[in-house]
Amino acid sequence: MIPSMDGRSTEQSIGHYTYMHRKEGWKAMGNYLNTTAVFDAYSREVHSPYFIDKSLMLEQLMTRVETSTNNICITRPRRFGKSVTANMIASFFSAACDAGAVFDRLKIAESELYQVYAGKYDVVFISFNELPRRCRSYEQYIGRIEDRLIRDLKAAYPKADIREEDAVWDAFSAVYHCYDSKRFIFVLDEWDFIFHKDFVTESDRKEYIDFLSNLLKGKAYVSLAYMTGILPIAKYSSGSELNMFLEYTMASEELYGEYFGFTEEEVDELYERFQVNQPNPRVTRDGLRLWYDGYHTKEGERVYNPRSVVAALTNNNLGNYWTSAGPYDEIFYYIEQNTAEVRDDLAKMVSEIPVPAKVQEYAATAANLTTKDEIFSAMVVYGFLSYEKGHVYIPNKELMDRFRDMLMKEPTLGYVHQLAKLSGRMLKATLENNTAVMAGILEFAHNTEVPLLSYNNETDLTAVVNLVYLAARDTYRVEREDKSGIGYVDFIFYPETDHKADGIILELKVNDTPENALQQIKDRRYVLRFEGKLGEPPKYLGRVIGVGIAYDKETKRHSCITEVLRSRECRFF
Repeated sequence: MIPSMDGRSTEQSIGHYTYMHRKEGWKAMGNYLNTTAVFDAYSREVHSPYFIDKSLMLEQLMTRVETSTNNICITRPRRFGKSVTANMIASFFSAACDAGAVFDRLKIAESELYQVYAGKYDVVFISFNELPRRCRSYEQYIGRIEDRLIRDLKAAYPKADIREEDAVWDAFSAVYHCYDSKRFIFVLDEWDFIFHKDFVTESDRKEYIDFLSNLLKGKAYVSLAYMTGILPIAKYSSGSELNMFLEYTMASEELYGEYFGFTEEEVDELYERFQVNQPNPRVTRDGLRLWYDGYHTKEGERVYNPRSVVAALTNNNLGNYWTSAGPYDEIFYYIEQNTAEVRDDLAKMVSEIPVPAKVQEYAATAANLTTKDEIFSAMVVYGFLSYEKGHVYIPNKELMDRFRDMLMKEPTLGYVHQLAKLSGRMLKATLENNTAVMAGILEFAHNTEVPLLSYNNETDLTAVVNLVYLAARDTYRVEREDKSGIGYVDFIFYPETDHKADGIILELKVNDTPENALQQIKDRRYVLRFEGKLGEPPKYLGRVIGVGIAYDKETKRHSCITEVLRSRECRFF
């Protein structure tokens, strides 16, 4: 049995508070106090066809109640399930909710602590992303929250003699003293929302941090404080204001990592449901991996963007579901802070080449992003980039498409933008065997003094070639270093939107000839990638074109060759 702060066991203490509620005819359903709206929201989530049970997180939280480690802050990118989890936590602990109606069927019901904690607390749930009508100032924003909390407490605890002008923390303290050491669980979702609003000043931010500190720090009435957000609290609480919080980020802490985002096993489970639910499935398992994988927990487990996976399965369509959370110009906001400094790295990342970086998540909150590391830190925090083993990279096709949009539309990106704009012509010339145009585009790149064209290695050449074929990503699934035949190929273009279109296999050489590059494609039988498994018809029905591209460091010239390796009439099996 876990002891409580008043000396009674947790079970005894909770039972005492529940008895007091019943004895005094206590009622639920305030604006923030014991609201049942979160229960309704989580119940709908549980009954959705693509729900994943993450309820075992509650077992870890239960051991933190009434302890010195009861202040928890979870930071994750948008669309990683923070709000769903917050709804789950509030629904589970709240005495205003019939926890058993939902949680009896979930994994947490097997826990020995389940009956001790389920539905036994008064819960304060605040979603900080709600604004008052026609909000134009921080005073309006925080005033609405304070007024609603005061009204809730006055209605639920009339003996506390709470006045409208009281500070919120004084009102909670009054309840604590008048109602036999009454304690609360606080669930605060999107704590950093207000920092993204133009009307909020630096002074307002400091006042907001003080509000949270006065409400939660060192308060006897706090049994548990669970807070979520995108931005880490370290930057804004550099002093002692919120140092009671233990913070759990995706990149730096293992604890709770498995509860945000979908793991490989969970996506496998969802895909099995999808195949049962959908009579004509158009989404493939490999497609989900290509589009939405690419993130990872601290311990290295791969995770998918959960919102996008669910949307793709629901709509039976692989697509970009990030747009409502952050269009390309939001990515460009960070890039334009130091365009020249990050341009070459951007070219490499679009080419699926990881870039070394020193990522410090708190740096993302800097008022002025001036260095590459600060810019990349911000992009990792917001989910635009992933970070692993000292490198940043674009995690998946969903985000790669957003970067591609940016490259196509932003002339301030210089040579990167110019090459991206030429990529449509490069693809057309390749399919038409027009090697003169292909070489001319590469020579144009050289004449614009692209920094990467020092070509110290094939990686630099790969980055430039990827840029000049960027338009292919609209209709092709482009893979690098694909295992093909008996070797590896630099690029392979699978025509996913039209299986009758031509496929492309591309090999690069530095200080060699394009003929040798093409011969390598033939010798290693890379074309077999376009054939089906033994006994199965081929998936891709169009031609397969081999492309050799070479660069001579001495003459500083590019040369290209193409050859049809498989016609539409020819099949190997």
